[in-house]
Amino acid sequence: MAKTKADRAKSAAQTVSENPYLRRLMEDDDLRDNLRDAYESLRDAGSRMSNGKGPAKALMDDKKVHKDLRTASESLREASDQLRGKKKKGSLGKFLLIGIVGAGLALVLSEDLRKAVLDRLFGAEEEFEYTSTTSAGESGNGSG
Repeated sequence: MAKTKADRAKSAAQTVSENPYLRRLMEDDDLRDNLRDAYESLRDAGSRMSNGKGPAKALMDDKKVHKDLRTASESLREASDQLRGKKKKGSLGKFLLIGIVGAGLALVLSEDLRKAVLDRLFGAEEEFEYTSTTSAGESGNGSG
């Protein structure tokens, strides 16, 4: 029994709608963007590697090839995570790390902030003035 074009198209559409990966690819703009970015980065790296220097030299020395390959790798990793349904993690961790580093720098660079933090942690520092019991004219060694 020969299938008509309409039957084949209907069968193909049903196969696509039943496949979770293809469905996600159709519905997820970020996934498509990541795949597109990976493709473009790999294409750029490939064209730089075939520009006459030789692929080995380009892989070892060309910073733009390194950047393109890193971008492609990151895009493919994000696409893979999206296909598997993993949520992006690390944004909270990066935020905390930046906050901790910023607070550390602020403490190092600002003496007033450092004093305020130390006062909060250990209580206010008591100010006292030292006065000597000996006068300027006394030598204090008993010979005189």
